[in-house]
Amino acid sequence: MEPFSDQFMEFHPIHGTNVRLDYSGTQATRVESFANGVCFSKQPLKPGEIFLIEIEDKELGWCGHLRVGLTASNPRDLDVVPEYSIPDLTDLGNSWIFAITRNHNKIIEHAGVEVQEAGDGGLAWGQRLGRGEVEDRARGGDEGGGNNKPKTFFTDTHLYIDNVRIPRDKLVGRSRPGRFSHILDDLYKTNALPPTARRSRIGVLYVPKGQDLADMHIVINGEDMGASAKGIPAIEPLYAVVDIFAATKSVRIVQVEYGFSSLQTLCRKAIQKHIVHRMAIDWLELPEALKHYCKYE
Repeated sequence: MEPFSDQFMEFHPIHGTNVRLDYSGTQATRVESFANGVCFSKQPLKPGEIFLIEIEDKELGWCGHLRVGLTASNPRDLDVVPEYSIPDLTDLGNSWIFAITRNHNKIIEHAGVEVQEAGDGGLAWGQRLGRGEVEDRARGGDEGGGNNKPKTFFTDTHLYIDNVRIPRDKLVGRSRPGRFSHILDDLYKTNALPPTARRSRIGVLYVPKGQDLADMHIVINGEDMGASAKGIPAIEPLYAVVDIFAATKSVRIVQVEYGFSSLQTLCRKAIQKHIVHRMAIDWLELPEALKHYCKYE
């Protein structure tokens, strides 16, 4: 299943009190404090459609990072946007939120563990399998967790999650152009940098499982972290949730192209295929706008 999305992804005009959106509605910044940074997608997600964001800016001095997930609550029906996605929004019911951490974002399902973690997660309806920040404190290391790298990582043009097919092209973050960008780009591609780093790309989607139920998946720099919530009721529309929390300062939406790529994207791929380093683009006789697009996307 590959959703052919014709909608331009934007943030919902209803959001936390400390959030400011840019003119396009695709970049959200928390302007003060560490909380009240909850945002929603403007439209409900389609089955298998990913809501992808990139971390644009960080703020030192805070403990905690970005939180993402899904909610069946229409933002317009909220009396007030909760201060925190966890636990305030999840306590309202019909919301499933996952805290992104520097480590242990991969969901490892073991027999007999799922039930215990689901019960501790405190989420209505679906089973909570990932503990996010709680996992970091409980495990205190990399054993048994972490982002395990599949051996075939990036050998396919698409990421497959059950019957969902997502183009990989936009799923991976890229460093800012510079002397060492060719080294940093490889680190992003292999998902070696912390998911909480600048330019990291994180997405959320739900995969239908039959009987009007679905699983929520988190994708970090092109790698599926597994089902972070299972048995979500998919009868009601599901909105993406992005909580710009603590050390995460600003995020922007990355538009994912389904189906046929645009001419602009095809030109970019052809150019990038034949260069060793992104800064070499400056030596090509191309329009400045095209050079900028090839270096940053």
